[in-house]
Amino acid sequence: MLVETPKTRVLVVDDEQLITDTLALILRQHGFDVSIAYSGEEAVQKAITVRPDVLLTDIIMGEMNGLEAAILISEELPQCKILFFSGQPATADLLNQSRFLGRDFEVMAKPVPPAIILEQIRAIVARPTPKVH
Repeated sequence: MLVETPKTRVLVVDDEQLITDTLALILRQHGFDVSIAYSGEEAVQKAITVRPDVLLTDIIMGEMNGLEAAILISEELPQCKILFFSGQPATADLLNQSRFLGRDFEVMAKPVPPAIILEQIRAIVARPTPKVH
């Protein structure tokens, strides 16, 4: 009997709809179960319902940036692994702020080739989830 393994659930977030939709299409074509959000606020709400394995998010967005959304999501879903992508130089300051909070995130510079995104998602999913005390 063939046992189907569950697909990795990825939540893709960017306030640029074309980028979000394109990434979602690429990830679906490679077997991922993809949900999308176009803002940090929407990502937090969607994460609670879809419970993603991976959050793939832009950093610089509207009222709630991707870092703020990622922190809220990781508090609710500590097993969710987080990958950022950004084309903005201001992200270094935001990431330094997150380090003060005890969080260290990886960032890919836009534009990110699809092969690199797929490689990074597969690598982060393969890592063990740190234990939360």
